[in-house]
Amino acid sequence: MDTVFDVAKSPNLVESYLQRCPARDTLAVLADKWVMLVLGVLRADGGPVRFNELRRRLDGITQKMLTRTLRDLERNGLVRRAVYPTVPPRVEYSLTAMGEELGQITHAMGQWALRNADEISSARTEFDERQAAEPVPVSSGSR
Repeated sequence: MDTVFDVAKSPNLVESYLQRCPARDTLAVLADKWVMLVLGVLRADGGPVRFNELRRRLDGITQKMLTRTLRDLERNGLVRRAVYPTVPPRVEYSLTAMGEELGQITHAMGQWALRNADEISSARTEFDERQAAEPVPVSSGSR
């Protein structure tokens, strides 16, 4: 099937930002902060991780959010879920080959964030100070 999203025919990545592009849905999944962090934990451990271990390692995530995030990742083929018939059932998560590949990208993004954290913090402070110092327009309404 001929499509406008064929990379060989349309190498412009900006087209992936168009509403009708299937890649946009994938980018939306990856934009979630918990997705990045879950992938990071799974990649760092290099093997299966149990649900409760993930929850302990991801400070601030709720059980509901972790469940939703893992389901989204599994649905998108990035995470593999294995259930073992024990009492209680043991559930483990690991990265698929595609998840491993994405994990390399998210790891690089995490390294970039660490290298630039001080500069970003300074930029935020400078911006906030400029915003606080800018004059507020005077309304021309009645006094």
